[in-house]
Amino acid sequence: MRKIAAVVLAALVLSVLSGCGSITGAQTEYYPPDFSEISAAEPTQETDEPLPALSAPSEVAEEPDEAGNIPDENGVYSSRDDAALYIHVYGRLPANFITKEEARALGWTGGPVEKYAPGKCIGGSHFGNYEQLLPEKEGREYFECDIDTLGMPDRGAKRLVYSNDGLIYYTDDHYGSFTLLYGEDGE
Repeated sequence: MRKIAAVVLAALVLSVLSGCGSITGAQTEYYPPDFSEISAAEPTQETDEPLPALSAPSEVAEEPDEAGNIPDENGVYSSRDDAALYIHVYGRLPANFITKEEARALGWTGGPVEKYAPGKCIGGSHFGNYEQLLPEKEGREYFECDIDTLGMPDRGAKRLVYSNDGLIYYTDDHYGSFTLLYGEDGE
C-alpha cells in the first residue's frame, strides 16, 4: 500500500512541476464568483483559499498595452507591468502562478517557492482589504499575487492586488499603499 501511495504522490508532484495539472485546478480558469458562498470578514489580510478572479475568459476582450502588445497567453510573467497586463487582458493569472495550497502540497512552508516549484510564483489568494485602502463595492472581491520573485531569495513586499471586476493595483510596501494600474477607482 505504501508503494502505491508513493507512486501516486510522485506522479502528482511531477504533473504539478511540469505544468500538466494542478492540485486544485485553481488559477487556470476563472468563472463568475458565487457570492452566496462568501463568508463575512476574516481575521487575516490574506488567506490561502483559491478564489475566482475577474471573469470568464470568453467575457474578457483582448486589449493591447500602450505599445500595442498583447501578452502571450502561455508566457511566463512576474514583473508588475507584465503580470498586470496579463490579468487585464485574460482575466486570470499567468500559468506560472500557483496557490499557496498547491505550493504547500509540494513541501513549501514559506519564502521563495522556486525551490519546490521551479519557475513558479505565489498568487491567487483572497485579499481582505480590511484596512479599506481600496474602494469597496457590492460583490467586489480582491486577490493578490507576488511580483518580481523569480530567482529572488524571498517573496519580498511587491504585490498586485486585483479585483473580480477589473481593478488592478500595485503595492511595493506589502499593502501599505497602492497605485492603480487598470480600472477606475470610482467604480
